[in-house]
Amino acid sequence: MSLLLQSLVLGVLLGGLYALLAAGLTLYFGVMRVVMIAHSAFLILAAYLAWFWTTETGIDPMVSLLWTVPLFFVTGVLIQRLLISRLRPATLTMMSVLLTFAVALVIEGTLGFVFTGTQRRVQLPYGGADISIGGVNIAVVKLIAFGLAAASLLALYLLLTRTKFGQALRATIQHPEAARLVGINTERTAGYGFGLGLATAAIGGTALSLDSTIYPSLHWHWIGPLMAIIVVGGLGSIPGAAIAAMVLGVGQSLLQIPLGTTWAQTFFYIALFATLMIRPQGFFGGRLAQRF
Repeated sequence: MSLLLQSLVLGVLLGGLYALLAAGLTLYFGVMRVVMIAHSAFLILAAYLAWFWTTETGIDPMVSLLWTVPLFFVTGVLIQRLLISRLRPATLTMMSVLLTFAVALVIEGTLGFVFTGTQRRVQLPYGGADISIGGVNIAVVKLIAFGLAAASLLALYLLLTRTKFGQALRATIQHPEAARLVGINTERTAGYGFGLGLATAAIGGTALSLDSTIYPSLHWHWIGPLMAIIVVGGLGSIPGAAIAAMVLGVGQSLLQIPLGTTWAQTFFYIALFATLMIRPQGFFGGRLAQRF
């Protein structure tokens, strides 16, 4: 029972982090129908920047968010305007896969050239600390990562539901033609939405660096589970992706007890295949996505 409770708590913490990591992918597809293969590569890039910041300055990696978030936002806007917007609308989704795959390779190659293939890990004074709640031991870094994910997702939700920009972005997601008819500059809004998605990668990568060993090709490990989350949740639905991330995170954590860490990872792919066969539009999309 104690092991089960420990796994449930770990699953919830992992689910929160997964939701943050997948939020950007949902925004890309929701706004522009772009499949951003390079999103996980940007996550690892952000993790490397957090590691480099802490190694060179000795300051907590969380402080690096003050400059990585604006940097990634601007980078996202430039990618949308200089690369994505040049693709033909008829083949946008397919060609975006190839284009962003190339961007992922460039990022991986650059990281390997600059930092070599040596595995890196952020050294934190609280890295090995944990707290005990009701007989459950929780690593402090996992709590911090979950708190950062929860705060970021709440801020994203408020931005999309309580601001004029959020209303314009949601209108662009739901019906671009109608949004243009009421005077919304959908091209500029799409650029800012793309930048916002990449800004979440800066936050997610920093959270990932707190408790993960990083290396240049690590992004290939993440792209599959993140794609599974947004497909199960419903493409374009941020609340759906958050719910799916929690469900899959808890499921993976529980399966680690009988199957071990390696085989538990297959739960994401089983869920992905089941969704594509039974409900291709996702289990938590549809009406939920329209409300958001």
